[in-house]
Amino acid sequence: MRNFNAVITGVGGYVPEKVITNEDICKLVDTSNEWIISRTGIKERRKLDIPGTGASFMGTKAVQELIDKTGTNPLDIEVVICATSTPDYILPATATIIVENCGLKNAYGWDLGAACSGFIFALTQGAALIEAGRYKKVIVVASEAMTTVTNYNDRTTCALFGDGSAAVLLEATTEPFGVIDSVHYTDGSGLSNLHIKAGGSAKPACHESIDNEEHFIYQEGQAVFKAAVTRLVEASEEIQRRNNLAPEDVTWVVPHQANMRIIDAIVRYMKVPLENVMINIHKYGNTSSATIPICLWEWESKLRKGDVLILSAFGAGFSWGSVYLKWGYDPK
Repeated sequence: MRNFNAVITGVGGYVPEKVITNEDICKLVDTSNEWIISRTGIKERRKLDIPGTGASFMGTKAVQELIDKTGTNPLDIEVVICATSTPDYILPATATIIVENCGLKNAYGWDLGAACSGFIFALTQGAALIEAGRYKKVIVVASEAMTTVTNYNDRTTCALFGDGSAAVLLEATTEPFGVIDSVHYTDGSGLSNLHIKAGGSAKPACHESIDNEEHFIYQEGQAVFKAAVTRLVEASEEIQRRNNLAPEDVTWVVPHQANMRIIDAIVRYMKVPLENVMINIHKYGNTSSATIPICLWEWESKLRKGDVLILSAFGAGFSWGSVYLKWGYDPK
């Protein structure tokens, strides 16, 4: 029996001002606005174009807004977990830069890399720290500069990705709200289907890797699509079954914003009305781990205390899972 639940008590977010439209993409590769929309549902995406900035810049913006909105004393934050696949540096962790930028003098932080599943993995990790009674205030932030690893010569992937960040504050509560249950999985056999070939310790950067454009995302679309739909449906069904949740019990489905066709398939299998699904892929594209918290940030004013949310994500690795949470507050 838990002594505490971990409940979300606030959300902050940030998306860059620069917009890349489908028309902009069409100038770079042989494609069309109609083709991009029909295959992905994306109309535009954001790009961080401030020189010398990266994931920590956006994460700092999101965390600072979160702290300001909730009126939280920065010195009360104890932990910051940053989900990112596009850190500022190989080291140090992006979380440590965010901690410093936001004046969180009593917090320590680390990065979690699980690609598009990063936020829900980090959310469960942060919740576990609170449920164990070790900490009372934990920030989970997802920040992704995906345009930095997007190959704008590759028509199959260059329309997909955008930049953005969002953060949530987790606090201890004895009320029956917050993160109730989660299921998470990885399958390393998905490596060949979705990866960035060079830049890590297995293949450090060199003239050859740069010339061969191996520092960008490589994706085998059909294989990833099939795996994403299958695994996300299984995870969502498992979380519903374990918690005796009928479709009508679910207030909001919050899917990873990777592809509108994947979202449609998940919604169809879950039998949840489309109006109960958070969708903003048309505005921001795929911001990897940041898509789910950006949805929470945008929908915050529509959420009510006690709402049942199912968060689901699938990403490279393969990694995937679902989180069942009960929203903890009414609009402020």
